Amino acid sequence: MISKTFNRYIWLLNLLLQEKLLTFDEISKRWKESNMGDNKPMPLRTFHQHRSGVEELFGVEIKCNTSKGYKYYIANPEVLRNDKTRKWLLNSFNLSNMITAGHNMKDRILFEDIPHGTEYLQTIIDAMQQSKELAIDYQPFYGHRASYTIQPYAMKTYHQRWYVLGYIKELDAIRNIALDRLLEMAITAQSFELPEKFNAEKYYENTVGIFVNDDLSPVKVKLKAYGYQIEYLRSLPLHKSQRETASKYGEFCVFEYKLCLTPELSSQILAMGENVEVLEPIELREEIKRRLEESILRYTK
Repeated sequence: MISKTFNRYIWLLNLLLQEKLLTFDEISKRWKESNMGDNKPMPLRTFHQHRSGVEELFGVEIKCNTSKGYKYYIANPEVLRNDKTRKWLLNSFNLSNMITAGHNMKDRILFEDIPHGTEYLQTIIDAMQQSKELAIDYQPFYGHRASYTIQPYAMKTYHQRWYVLGYIKELDAIRNIALDRLLEMAITAQSFELPEKFNAEKYYENTVGIFVNDDLSPVKVKLKAYGYQIEYLRSLPLHKSQRETASKYGEFCVFEYKLCLTPELSSQILAMGENVEVLEPIELREEIKRRLEESILRYTK
C-alpha cells in the first residue's frame, strides 16, 4: 500500500492536471471536501511541502501565476507526457489509490493476467545500476533449457510481458529475454560497460514490438483503415512514426509509417482483420494476402 503522504502528492498533481488553474483557497476547499483532508482545510505549509514532494517524485513544477489571481498550475506537464517512466509511475500510484479507496470493489475491477516474471525486476534493475552481469537459466517456448550470461542494457514491456534486453556472451549477440521464461537468475561479480552509443529508444525506433533484426532497414509502410479502426489508430497509434496522409470522412484513412518488416508487424496488421488494408510495400501486402488465404483454407477443408 502506498503511504498517505504519496497519496496526497498524487491527489494534488491530478487535481492541477485536471483543473489547470486554481487558487490556494480553491485547492484547500477541494482538499476539505475530499477524503484526504479529514474535513479540514489544507494548511498552507502542507501545500508547499506537497508542491516540493510532487517536484521531487515526478519532476513536475507547481508554480503560481500572479497575473491571473495568484492561481497555481503545472508549469511543465510535458514531463509526464514525454517521460514514459514517470507516466507509468503516476498510473501505478493512481491505480493503487483507487484499489485502496475502493477495497470492496475487488470483484468489479478486472485486470489482464500478467505471466510471472515480475519477481526478477528488482534484481535486473540492481544489476543495471551496478553494471553487473546476470547469470540466467532460460526455458524458451521451443527448445531446451539453456544457461546464459547477459549484460542487461534495458527493460521493456510488451503485450503483458516484461523483457530484458542485453548482450548475451554465449550467443555473441544482443537479444530480448522474456522474464516469464526465466527459471533462475543471479547477479554475478563480473562488471560490464554499457556501450557508449547505446540508446534503448533508438534500438527499438523502427520496430513494432520487441523483435529487432539488424539486417533490416526501415521502409515506408502505408495502411488504409476503415470503420472504427480509423479512430482506434488515431487514439492508439501502431507506432510513433504514424501520420495521416489521406482520408475521406466516413470511409477511410491512410496511415503512413517508417518501419522494419518484422513478424510482429505482420501479426499486428492481421489482428486488425478486415478493417485494414496494406497499400505499401508490395512485399508486405503480398505476405498479408498469403497469410489470409492460408487462414481461409483452414475453414474450407
